[in-house]
Amino acid sequence: MNKLALSVVLGLGLLAGNAVAGDVAAGKAKSAVCAACHGADGIAVIPGYPNLKGQSEQYIVSSIKAYKAGQRTGGLAPVMQAQASMLNDADIANLAAYYASLK
Repeated sequence: MNKLALSVVLGLGLLAGNAVAGDVAAGKAKSAVCAACHGADGIAVIPGYPNLKGQSEQYIVSSIKAYKAGQRTGGLAPVMQAQASMLNDADIANLAAYYASLK
């Protein structure tokens, strides 16, 4: 019985973690500063800058968090590190949800 209870608790925890997703509308509102380099529609306006439109939500989250933690250091990383430092986890999730939603 203890194994069953443990399995149920772990399963619910996994489902709860997957159920938490960013808010697309909040991400769109927050994306105004991103648009200067990554475009209003997620298509970069500056050569060499990545397109964010349609990128994987998890990829965007992990990328922004890596910039925020100083783990990405190449190229224009200082610009992204500064931008990422101003974002909390909800902001990051919302931006990722917004850009992932663009098709």
